[in-house]
Amino acid sequence: MGLFKPHDIDSVSSTLPEAEIYKIAVVELRDRIRAVFLSHSTATLIRLALVALFVGLGASSLLGSQSADASVADESSAATALPGSIAWRSCGDQLDCARVPVPLDWDNPNGPQISLLVIRHRASKPNQRIGSVFLNFGGPGVPGVPAVRLGGKGLDLLYGGRFDVVSWDPRGTGESTHVTCFKDVHALEQFWGQDWTIPYTVAESWMYVPKTIEYAQRCAAMSGSLLEHISTTDTVRDLDYLRQLVGDAQLTYRGFSYGTFLGETYINMFPTHVRAVVLDANIDPVAFTTSVEESIYTSSSDTNLVFEKFLDLCERAGPARCALAGQGGAAQRVQALLARLRQGPIQAQGAPAPKVLRYGDAQVQIWSTLGQPAKWPELADQLNQAANGDGTAMAIPVREGRVNLLGVFVSATALQCADKPQPPPGLVLTWPTVMQHLTSSDFVGLFDGWGLWAPCASWQSPSANRYTGPWNASTTNPILVIGNRYDPRTRYANSVLAARTLGNAVLLTLEGYGHTSDADPSVCIDTAVKNYLITPTAPLAGNTCQPDHAPFDPNFEKVASSEEQRFE
Repeated sequence: MGLFKPHDIDSVSSTLPEAEIYKIAVVELRDRIRAVFLSHSTATLIRLALVALFVGLGASSLLGSQSADASVADESSAATALPGSIAWRSCGDQLDCARVPVPLDWDNPNGPQISLLVIRHRASKPNQRIGSVFLNFGGPGVPGVPAVRLGGKGLDLLYGGRFDVVSWDPRGTGESTHVTCFKDVHALEQFWGQDWTIPYTVAESWMYVPKTIEYAQRCAAMSGSLLEHISTTDTVRDLDYLRQLVGDAQLTYRGFSYGTFLGETYINMFPTHVRAVVLDANIDPVAFTTSVEESIYTSSSDTNLVFEKFLDLCERAGPARCALAGQGGAAQRVQALLARLRQGPIQAQGAPAPKVLRYGDAQVQIWSTLGQPAKWPELADQLNQAANGDGTAMAIPVREGRVNLLGVFVSATALQCADKPQPPPGLVLTWPTVMQHLTSSDFVGLFDGWGLWAPCASWQSPSANRYTGPWNASTTNPILVIGNRYDPRTRYANSVLAARTLGNAVLLTLEGYGHTSDADPSVCIDTAVKNYLITPTAPLAGNTCQPDHAPFDPNFEKVASSEEQRFE
């Protein structure tokens, strides 16, 4: 169950038994929400919430209009044939960019089109150029263009200067035709409010439910038919088309996190098109396509383990390197802090309003940082200050990063929902049981639960195409699967599973920490990846790599800082 399981979740479940949840009528739920909201003097919000609730339960139809499809219609083309090459233009040193039109619906190639923003860093050794290596940085929803724009030179060196390094903003994200849920950042901020955080108490959670329903409605109303065509199946077809446009007979690819699911889907849809594929920090494709709940649970079930490793390594490093250490035990101090926060907020006078640190804020900050060992000393210092009664250091990054994080969730949520079955009406009302499930092995499971599961539980735009297996296709060359031993976001067992399931794959284990092998720099991993991409022969099964430095080692921080320039 893990050391840091929230204690109040059981009482939440008993407040609304699972059998009752499915039977609740709209009037009964209205009364529950009214009681909670009136106690907080928010009668206006009640009315808005109830409108959202009726729609979420199927009492009203989705408000659709021609304007909802504007993001697609404005980029429609009357062309009856797709272009045969990419019209690159210079956009920096060794960088080229382009907008590539693709069909909104690949089953209707002559219909409405959308556009993808694509970038390449040209190979620094053009006379030894092998082809292009395509990169997807995960999410889902992380745009690829900024990563190559800022880190293309390092990526070129990492892959031996033998490839054009190519990435793109996948459909629905970034500067490609993207999901829209708010007209601008101000509207997004107004919707969630300046005091936004992840709910924890029963009252906060019930107040949050109608908000997630309305959020799903807004996305559907503003993004229209685009939401039906942003599944990984659609993106795989985009990727295969881009492969053809750059002139590669087969795909060379590296995917991180969600990018592994994209890679596995490509492998199984187009196994004969594969040259070399690296899958780094793997997602379980069966769980990912079953439900958001199972996807989160399966991916993040090592979070408690990694957090306990973080605290143990901190204590071993000592107070000179980890501020939490040497004061009666780092684990005990953090456990006491989290228990205190579950009772109510602590002061954070130096932080922006509301000048407190809440349990939800701590969840956000731990979730945001645990996958990055380079930031563990900083996280330890924040937790130490909070344990001493001042939540300022921990609250500041949460408050300052709030709008950016909520903006990221626009595309991340939509793409998560797109690969799942259409939810039954009222699924979001099962939140007590779901949050109990997610926090049974992941004490920050509330973050993903409320950020991803809850909106998807009310999602109203089923995907036109969704690949759900099989996942065991064989390729001529072996697939290289990489897994970190202690990854809080994609558990190591997923990488083991991927290597066993694919018809021709080899697992390379990094005996390190953090989310993706890139979070824990290792010359061993970099060398293996480069050699594999140049000559697609994977290392022997069972091979392992060691990270270059341990967390809390000052040299680790220096190395990781330079490494980050490659991808951020």
